[in-house]
Amino acid sequence: MTTHVELEKHYTERYDEASRLGSTIKGRLELARVQDLLSRYLPPPPAAVADIGGGPGVHASWLRHRGYDVQLIDPVERHIAQATEIGISAVQGDARELPWDDEEFDAAFVAGPMYHLREAADRRLALLEAIRVTKLGGFVAVVAINRAANLIGSTLTNTLIERERAVSEILRDGFSPDNDRMAQTTYHTVAQLRSELTNVGLRGVTIHGLTGPGGWLTVMIDAHYRGRLLPDSLLEPDPLRTALECARLADRYPDLVQVSSLLFGVGQRA
Repeated sequence: MTTHVELEKHYTERYDEASRLGSTIKGRLELARVQDLLSRYLPPPPAAVADIGGGPGVHASWLRHRGYDVQLIDPVERHIAQATEIGISAVQGDARELPWDDEEFDAAFVAGPMYHLREAADRRLALLEAIRVTKLGGFVAVVAINRAANLIGSTLTNTLIERERAVSEILRDGFSPDNDRMAQTTYHTVAQLRSELTNVGLRGVTIHGLTGPGGWLTVMIDAHYRGRLLPDSLLEPDPLRTALECARLADRYPDLVQVSSLLFGVGQRA
Protein backbone atom coordinates (compact mmCIF):
# COMPACT_ATOMS: atom_id res chain seq x y z
CA MET A 1 0.00 0.00 0.00
CA THR A 2 1.45 3.36 -0.95
CA THR A 3 1.84 6.24 1.47
CA HIS A 4 -0.82 8.29 -0.32
CA VAL A 5 -3.34 5.45 -0.23
CA GLU A 6 -2.78 4.99 3.51
CA LEU A 7 -3.19 8.70 4.13
CA GLU A 8 -6.30 8.91 1.97
CA LYS A 9 -7.88 6.06 3.95
CA HIS A 10 -6.82 7.50 7.31
CA TYR A 11 -8.08 11.03 6.68
CA THR A 12 -11.22 9.98 4.81
CA GLU A 13 -12.47 7.07 6.91
CA ARG A 14 -10.96 7.48 10.38
CA TYR A 15 -9.94 11.03 11.05
CA ASP A 16 -11.46 14.47 10.48
CA GLU A 17 -8.51 16.82 10.24
CA ALA A 18 -10.81 19.78 9.52
CA SER A 19 -12.21 19.69 13.07
CA ARG A 20 -9.10 18.57 14.98
CA LEU A 21 -7.68 21.99 15.79
CA GLY A 22 -10.94 23.30 17.16
CA SER A 23 -12.55 20.32 18.87
CA THR A 24 -10.14 19.81 21.81
CA ILE A 25 -8.08 22.02 24.10
CA LYS A 26 -4.94 20.34 22.75
CA GLY A 27 -5.95 21.22 19.20
CA ARG A 28 -6.72 24.80 20.12
CA LEU A 29 -3.32 25.11 21.77
CA GLU A 30 -1.56 23.80 18.66
CA LEU A 31 -3.49 26.24 16.47
CA ALA A 32 -2.72 29.22 18.68
CA ARG A 33 0.97 28.35 18.88
CA VAL A 34 1.34 27.88 15.13
CA GLN A 35 -0.15 31.34 14.74
CA ASP A 36 2.21 32.69 17.41
CA LEU A 37 5.30 31.35 15.71
CA LEU A 38 4.32 32.01 12.10
CA SER A 39 3.59 35.61 13.09
CA ARG A 40 7.14 35.85 14.43
CA TYR A 41 8.82 34.69 11.23
CA LEU A 42 6.58 35.59 8.29
CA PRO A 43 7.05 38.83 6.39
CA PRO A 44 4.05 41.16 6.53
CA PRO A 45 1.09 40.57 4.20
CA PRO A 46 0.45 40.45 1.30
CA ALA A 47 3.49 38.13 1.12
CA ALA A 48 3.05 34.82 -0.71
CA VAL A 49 3.08 31.68 1.46
CA ALA A 50 3.20 28.04 0.35
CA ASP A 51 1.23 25.78 2.70
CA ILE A 52 2.72 22.37 1.93
CA GLY A 53 0.75 19.43 3.31
CA GLY A 54 -1.78 22.00 4.47
CA GLY A 55 -4.65 19.56 4.97
CA PRO A 56 -8.14 21.09 4.83
CA GLY A 57 -6.77 24.64 5.03
CA VAL A 58 -7.14 25.64 8.70
CA HIS A 59 -3.80 27.47 8.79
CA ALA A 60 -4.17 28.71 5.22
CA SER A 61 -7.55 30.23 6.07
CA TRP A 62 -6.04 32.16 8.99
CA LEU A 63 -3.20 33.39 6.78
CA ARG A 64 -5.60 34.38 4.02
CA HIS A 65 -7.75 36.39 6.44
CA ARG A 66 -4.62 38.22 7.55
CA GLY A 67 -4.02 39.28 3.95
CA TYR A 68 -1.48 36.71 2.79
CA ASP A 69 -1.49 35.19 -0.68
CA VAL A 70 -1.67 31.48 0.19
CA GLN A 71 -1.34 28.45 -2.07
CA LEU A 72 -1.99 25.02 -0.54
CA ILE A 73 -0.97 21.54 -1.64
CA ASP A 74 -1.96 18.23 -0.02
CA PRO A 75 -2.07 14.58 -1.16
CA VAL A 76 -5.55 13.87 0.24
CA GLU A 77 -8.49 14.51 -2.10
CA ARG A 78 -10.89 15.19 0.77
CA HIS A 79 -8.60 17.89 2.15
CA ILE A 80 -8.41 19.67 -1.20
CA ALA A 81 -12.21 19.70 -1.44
CA GLN A 82 -12.51 21.07 2.10
CA ALA A 83 -9.87 23.76 1.53
CA THR A 84 -11.42 24.83 -1.76
CA GLU A 85 -14.83 25.04 -0.13
CA ILE A 86 -13.57 27.68 2.31
CA GLY A 87 -11.97 29.73 -0.45
CA ILE A 88 -8.37 28.48 -0.38
CA SER A 89 -6.44 28.05 -3.61
CA ALA A 90 -5.57 24.37 -3.28
CA VAL A 91 -4.17 21.60 -5.46
CA GLN A 92 -3.75 17.87 -4.86
CA GLY A 93 -0.12 16.83 -5.11
CA ASP A 94 3.10 15.59 -3.55
CA ALA A 95 5.43 17.64 -1.35
CA ARG A 96 8.38 15.93 -3.04
CA GLU A 97 7.44 17.38 -6.44
CA LEU A 98 5.83 20.79 -6.06
CA PRO A 99 4.00 22.29 -9.05
CA TRP A 100 5.32 25.81 -8.44
CA ASP A 101 8.14 27.86 -9.94
CA ASP A 102 11.50 28.56 -8.32
CA GLU A 103 11.36 31.36 -5.73
CA GLU A 104 7.61 31.82 -6.19
CA PHE A 105 6.92 32.35 -2.46
CA ASP A 106 8.18 34.59 0.31
CA ALA A 107 7.91 31.74 2.85
CA ALA A 108 6.91 28.08 3.08
CA PHE A 109 5.15 26.16 5.83
CA VAL A 110 5.63 22.38 5.83
CA ALA A 111 3.58 20.41 8.36
CA GLY A 112 2.24 16.99 7.33
CA PRO A 113 5.16 15.87 5.13
CA MET A 114 7.62 15.97 8.03
CA TYR A 115 5.73 13.29 9.94
CA HIS A 116 3.93 11.44 7.15
CA LEU A 117 7.03 10.82 5.00
CA ARG A 118 8.67 7.89 6.75
CA GLU A 119 11.98 7.82 4.86
CA ALA A 120 14.57 10.50 5.58
CA ALA A 121 15.36 10.71 1.86
CA ASP A 122 11.73 11.60 1.11
CA ARG A 123 11.65 14.27 3.82
CA ARG A 124 14.86 15.69 2.38
CA LEU A 125 13.24 15.90 -1.07
CA ALA A 126 10.24 17.69 0.43
CA LEU A 127 12.47 20.17 2.24
CA LEU A 128 14.55 20.82 -0.87
CA GLU A 129 11.37 21.45 -2.83
CA ALA A 130 10.13 23.88 -0.16
CA ILE A 131 13.45 25.69 -0.33
CA ARG A 132 13.36 25.77 -4.13
CA VAL A 133 10.01 27.56 -4.25
CA THR A 134 11.01 30.03 -1.49
CA LYS A 135 12.81 33.27 -2.28
CA LEU A 136 16.34 33.90 -1.05
CA GLY A 137 16.19 35.06 2.55
CA GLY A 138 12.72 33.61 3.06
CA PHE A 139 11.86 31.34 5.95
CA VAL A 140 10.89 27.68 5.74
CA ALA A 141 8.98 26.48 8.81
CA VAL A 142 8.08 22.88 9.63
CA VAL A 143 6.11 20.92 12.22
CA ALA A 144 7.35 17.56 13.53
CA ILE A 145 6.23 15.21 16.31
CA ASN A 146 8.58 14.60 19.21
CA ARG A 147 9.71 10.98 19.47
CA ALA A 148 9.04 11.05 23.21
CA ALA A 149 5.43 12.23 22.80
CA ASN A 150 3.85 8.76 22.78
CA LEU A 151 5.71 7.68 25.91
CA ILE A 152 4.68 10.72 27.94
CA GLY A 153 1.16 10.96 26.52
CA SER A 154 0.38 7.27 26.98
CA THR A 155 1.65 7.43 30.55
CA LEU A 156 -0.44 10.48 31.43
CA THR A 157 -3.58 8.94 29.94
CA ASN A 158 -2.81 5.53 31.51
CA THR A 159 -2.73 3.72 28.16
CA LEU A 160 0.99 2.85 28.14
CA ILE A 161 0.53 -0.83 29.05
CA GLU A 162 -1.74 -1.51 26.08
CA ARG A 163 0.50 0.52 23.73
CA GLU A 164 3.88 -0.53 25.11
CA ARG A 165 5.06 -2.34 21.97
CA ALA A 166 4.26 0.58 19.64
CA VAL A 167 5.70 3.14 22.07
CA SER A 168 8.93 1.13 22.43
CA GLU A 169 9.31 0.88 18.64
CA ILE A 170 8.73 4.62 18.22
CA LEU A 171 11.32 5.44 20.89
CA ARG A 172 13.85 3.12 19.25
CA ASP A 173 13.18 3.68 15.55
CA GLY A 174 11.00 6.78 15.25
CA PHE A 175 8.28 4.64 13.67
CA SER A 176 6.01 1.73 14.53
CA PRO A 177 3.99 -0.50 12.19
CA ASP A 178 1.72 -1.13 15.19
CA ASN A 179 0.90 2.55 15.70
CA ASP A 180 -2.89 2.78 15.74
CA ARG A 181 -3.01 6.54 16.34
CA MET A 182 -1.81 7.97 13.01
CA ALA A 183 -1.17 6.41 9.62
CA GLN A 184 2.35 6.28 8.20
CA THR A 185 3.85 8.50 10.90
CA THR A 186 7.46 9.16 11.80
CA TYR A 187 8.66 10.86 14.98
CA HIS A 188 11.71 13.08 15.42
CA THR A 189 14.19 13.79 18.16
CA VAL A 190 15.11 17.46 18.50
CA ALA A 191 18.64 16.76 17.29
CA GLN A 192 17.35 14.81 14.29
CA LEU A 193 15.00 17.60 13.23
CA ARG A 194 17.74 20.20 13.57
CA SER A 195 20.08 18.03 11.51
CA GLU A 196 17.52 17.49 8.73
CA LEU A 197 16.88 21.23 8.43
CA THR A 198 20.56 22.17 8.59
CA ASN A 199 21.65 19.51 6.11
CA VAL A 200 19.44 20.92 3.34
CA GLY A 201 21.19 24.28 3.67
CA LEU A 202 18.82 26.29 5.84
CA ARG A 203 20.67 28.79 8.00
CA GLY A 204 19.96 29.99 11.51
CA VAL A 205 17.88 26.92 12.29
CA THR A 206 15.80 27.25 15.47
CA ILE A 207 13.67 24.53 17.07
CA HIS A 208 10.75 25.65 19.21
CA GLY A 209 8.55 23.55 21.47
CA LEU A 210 5.28 24.08 19.64
CA THR A 211 2.96 22.91 22.40
CA GLY A 212 5.54 23.26 25.15
CA PRO A 213 5.36 21.71 28.62
CA GLY A 214 1.83 23.08 29.01
CA GLY A 215 0.66 20.83 26.21
CA TRP A 216 0.56 17.93 28.65
CA LEU A 217 -2.06 19.77 30.72
CA THR A 218 -4.31 19.80 27.66
CA VAL A 219 -3.67 16.09 27.03
CA MET A 220 -4.80 15.19 30.53
CA ILE A 221 -7.89 17.39 30.45
CA ASP A 222 -8.92 16.14 27.01
CA ALA A 223 -8.43 12.55 28.16
CA HIS A 224 -10.51 13.13 31.29
CA TYR A 225 -13.37 14.72 29.35
CA ARG A 226 -12.88 12.31 26.42
CA GLY A 227 -12.09 15.07 23.95
CA ARG A 228 -15.28 17.06 24.52
CA LEU A 229 -14.78 20.79 23.95
CA LEU A 230 -15.59 22.42 27.27
CA PRO A 231 -17.13 25.85 27.88
CA ASP A 232 -14.46 28.35 28.87
CA SER A 233 -16.30 28.94 32.16
CA LEU A 234 -16.21 25.28 33.24
CA LEU A 235 -12.56 25.25 34.29
CA GLU A 236 -11.02 28.27 35.99
CA PRO A 237 -8.48 29.47 35.15
CA ASP A 238 -8.88 28.56 31.49
CA PRO A 239 -6.46 25.65 30.83
CA LEU A 240 -5.84 26.87 27.29
CA ARG A 241 -4.64 30.20 28.67
CA THR A 242 -2.42 28.37 31.17
CA ALA A 243 -0.95 26.08 28.51
CA LEU A 244 -0.30 28.99 26.15
CA GLU A 245 1.45 31.01 28.83
CA CYS A 246 3.55 27.97 29.73
CA ALA A 247 4.59 27.42 26.10
CA ARG A 248 5.48 31.08 25.65
CA LEU A 249 7.56 31.15 28.83
CA ALA A 250 9.31 27.93 27.82
CA ASP A 251 10.31 29.53 24.50
CA ARG A 252 12.90 31.52 26.45
CA TYR A 253 14.65 28.35 27.60
CA PRO A 254 15.85 26.11 24.73
CA ASP A 255 16.39 23.07 26.96
CA LEU A 256 12.62 22.86 27.51
CA VAL A 257 12.04 22.08 23.82
CA GLN A 258 12.70 18.43 24.67
CA VAL A 259 9.45 18.10 26.65
CA SER A 260 7.12 19.46 23.97
CA SER A 261 4.98 16.90 22.11
CA LEU A 262 5.17 18.91 18.88
CA LEU A 263 8.20 20.66 17.46
CA PHE A 264 8.32 23.75 15.26
CA GLY A 265 11.53 24.12 13.26
CA VAL A 266 12.42 27.13 11.16
CA GLY A 267 15.36 28.25 9.06
CA GLN A 268 16.17 30.78 6.40
CA ARG A 269 16.99 30.09 2.77
CA ALA A 270 20.59 31.07 2.19
